[in-house]
Order: sequence, then C-alpha cells, then structure tokens
Amino acid sequence: MRQFLADKAMGNLAGIWLLIPELLRLGAWDLVCGWTGQSPERVEPRLALQLIHEAALCRTGLRYRRTLNQRIFELANGLPFLASDMAIHELLGARTVADSVRFQVALGKVRRASGHFQGRLVAIDPHRVRSFSKRHMRLHRDDDRDRPTKTAQTFFALDADTAQPICFTTGTSARTAAVAAEELLKLASDILGTETGQALVLADSEHFTVELLDKVKTGSKFDLLVPMPSQPGPRAKLGALPPEVFRPRWAGYATTKLAYTPQDSQAGPFYQYVQRQGERPEEYRFSAFLSTRDGDEVEELVGDFPKRWHVEEFFNAHQALGWNRAGTCNLNIRYGQMTMALVAQAAIDQLRKRLVPPTMSWDAKHMATAYFAGLEGDVRVQDNKILITYYNATDADKLQAHFENLPAKLRAEKVDPRVPWLYGFELDFCFR
Repeated sequence: MRQFLADKAMGNLAGIWLLIPELLRLGAWDLVCGWTGQSPERVEPRLALQLIHEAALCRTGLRYRRTLNQRIFELANGLPFLASDMAIHELLGARTVADSVRFQVALGKVRRASGHFQGRLVAIDPHRVRSFSKRHMRLHRDDDRDRPTKTAQTFFALDADTAQPICFTTGTSARTAAVAAEELLKLASDILGTETGQALVLADSEHFTVELLDKVKTGSKFDLLVPMPSQPGPRAKLGALPPEVFRPRWAGYATTKLAYTPQDSQAGPFYQYVQRQGERPEEYRFSAFLSTRDGDEVEELVGDFPKRWHVEEFFNAHQALGWNRAGTCNLNIRYGQMTMALVAQAAIDQLRKRLVPPTMSWDAKHMATAYFAGLEGDVRVQDNKILITYYNATDADKLQAHFENLPAKLRAEKVDPRVPWLYGFELDFCFR
C-alpha cells in the first residue's frame, strides 16, 4: 500500500476520493469497524469501504471486471488489491440482519445529529425489484392487469421534508407492506428519537389495514395518515354526506373531518378526512383519508401528504446505488450490501451540497459517471499527506473552495483530518 502511494497512481476513478472527506464527517470508519466486529488493523473494514465505493459508482461490482486494474480505486479503500467475489461474499454472509440493523441505527443517529432529518414527516413505501431467483417464493403483482412475478422487497422510510432516507427493512416476497411497516417504524423511532405525537407517517393505501392502524395508535410514537381504498361502496357513502358538513376552503375544494372506527378495530375511533372537489353537485369527486390523530385536515392533506411523492423521486434518483437489483435471496447478504449503499448515499448527499446547480440535483448514475468515474487525476504521498491532483476537473473553482487545504477545513469542523484506513495520512487536493 505504501509502495503504491510512493510510486504514484493515476486513472479516471480519482473522483471517488472526493467521498473520503464526507466519510470522515459521517464517522464511517467507526461504523464499519463496529459492523464487521473487527479491529482497524484487519482487512474486513476496508472490504466494507470497497462496497461503499462500489455503490457510489453504481456498479454491480468492480471486482467483476477482471480487466480493470486501477490502483487509484483500491488505494481509496486502504488496500493494495481489489477484493474478490468470494471475499465479499464471506464478509456479507458472516454479518447478520441484526448487525446491519444496528449499523442503520448508528448511521441514522449521526445523520440526525448532522441535521439531515427534520423528523416531522416520515414517508414509507415499498420498493420492489423483479427477482430471477430459482427459489420457490410467493409471486407478486402491482395490480390485476400485471402478470405475477418473483420480487425482492425492500421497505423504505424517508424524511419527507429533506427527502433523505432514514432506514429500510427487507424481507421475502411474502411479507406485506403493512407487516413490514411495524418493524420499519420501530427502526425509524430509534433513529429519530421522536416524542409521541410529534411526527406524522405518510403511507399509501397498501398500508390501510386495521391491524396497522391499531398498532400505530396504541404502540407507536408516530401518527399515521393513510388513504382509504377507493371502493364503489365507500364512494357512495361519501357522496351521501350532507352538503352542510363540508367546509369550503377555496373554489372547487371543501373538506370535513369525521369520527370513524373501522370494522374489528380495537383502538378506534380514528379521524376520517374527506375532501370534495368540484363546484357543482354533478362534478363532485370525493376521496377519504384516515388519521390516527385529530389534526388540521387541510394542512395535512394539502401541505403534508403531497410530500409523500418524494419517496418515489428518491427511488428514481438513487436506486442505481444498489437498490434496483437483487443478486441473492440471502437476507444477511442483501441487508449488508444495501446498508453499505445507504452510507454511500449519505456521503454523496453531503458532497452534492458543495456543488453548483444543476450538478447538485443530478441522479446517482449521472454523479457516478461525471465525477466518481469521470475525473482524471493522480494520487501520491507528500510528507504526511496523500495529495490527489485533478486535471481539467468539472467545476474546478467550486471544488477548490471546498477541498484545497482540506486538513485545515476539517479541523475547523472539529473533524480529525487523519484518515484511519489510510494509515493516519491526511488528505489534500490540488486542481490543475
């Protein structure tokens, strides 16, 4: 490792080194050491860093490309070699689901302390990826018009105000969204430290079950807002409501709030928010939502609930980090790989804030192509520093302001500039 640094290394993957300061700010080294259960001198934490950097590059794995031989990537992981498939498989297979869950909680608390979450609105949603596993499993389809297929399921919780992922759970294709939501909300509560009644969970109609509503109201610190299914019967009942119960809010929009207890519920009554759209009776359209708290229906329906769409935007922009594929049904391996992608996403989000529009709004794949696999440069040792030099870098003037003289900038933020997986060397950058 030291010899390669002394000899210098050059390549087009030099941009991956831009993530190292962000990983220092996140305390990623302590997190991966805790996840692997190994001391900093061992190879396992550095293999975890390779997984994080692979995720940032939006690739299935650099280790699959046998012709690739860029020391500039391996050195960023603190290794003089590229880990093999078997080494990564053994690393992930030896860590349990519980280990990865604890990792998520620790990472989430770091992000919460760094202001990445507001903790006021939490959007939950399943993310399903088609699986080509040969195993026998329950088939799933989004609607009656689709052919059922094997799927790998992941369930995300997102801070709806900042559009940042809080945590996720995954499981077999037999797990329903409502069942997964219980575990997901407990995990989100551990991360956010939410007090009772301070946070509202925004869900879709797939989560509308009596069991989930009862458990959220009686055994959770969250409140839940979920659309009621659009069935002909309930629609007819909404249309039969007296016009005087609706309060006009603006032209073509009126709302009402009613006490409502679903059949077989033990925790009711809940609060039914009904919205009516249209000016004339023949144009009226009704939709209903159920809430576990007595809130302001206009604020929650018009101001808060549309933010649930951020979770769909998140999938579109960031699923290439490793959440759009399922190479195995081994849950230990899937949890580990997807959790490392969560670290990569957090580091990339911090880096985005140091870039200029429109770069800061690029999706993960575009960022990987333009920066992490698109910046050419070299890496060499200079005194007690590792110096990364970029040539003709995109937005070099903006990057200079944040990355040149980096040790002093990190010390000003109370961050130790020594990179522990790079044997205590400090990191600095140069743009030419």
